[in-house]
Amino acid sequence: MTDDELKQLSTTVGEWLQRRHATVTTAESCTGGWIAKVITDTPGSSSWFEQAFVTYSNAAKQALVGVNADTLETWGEVSEQVVMEMAEGALHVAGADFALSVSGIAGPGGGSQENPVGTVWFGFAAASGARLAQRRHFSGDRDAVRRQATACALITLWRDFLENKLDTV
Repeated sequence: MTDDELKQLSTTVGEWLQRRHATVTTAESCTGGWIAKVITDTPGSSSWFEQAFVTYSNAAKQALVGVNADTLETWGEVSEQVVMEMAEGALHVAGADFALSVSGIAGPGGGSQENPVGTVWFGFAAASGARLAQRRHFSGDRDAVRRQATACALITLWRDFLENKLDTV
């Protein structure tokens, strides 16, 4: 996805949120704040984007968005359980209406049989109680995996979560 396509996607998400007077926050690991960058590149995003948490280390996941140390130890940082705790923690700390989180292995190293390079988990949470988690696998180099994860996070936030999972905001 090109920078222009990412910008258009962010604009679409922003228009949806703005119409509903809603806000979003992010908790990012493998994308290192790229989702927040795409969002803040969108003019007017300050009216619908609360804040971002770049929780690259496990210590940051715990300190900034309240991921439980036992969850990290039991499931590992690239897991459904961790991204859901990241999303729920970011939602609570930011006081936003919606949160998205991402944790994965962008490479070139760090992969395992269970979580090969390119594995990314996404978590979505809404103040209304709606929750969604998804695991995806992307190919390419580190930059390609991170770019695809950023696009996937915004697409899923908009199409699968905002548009289809919630009746009201």
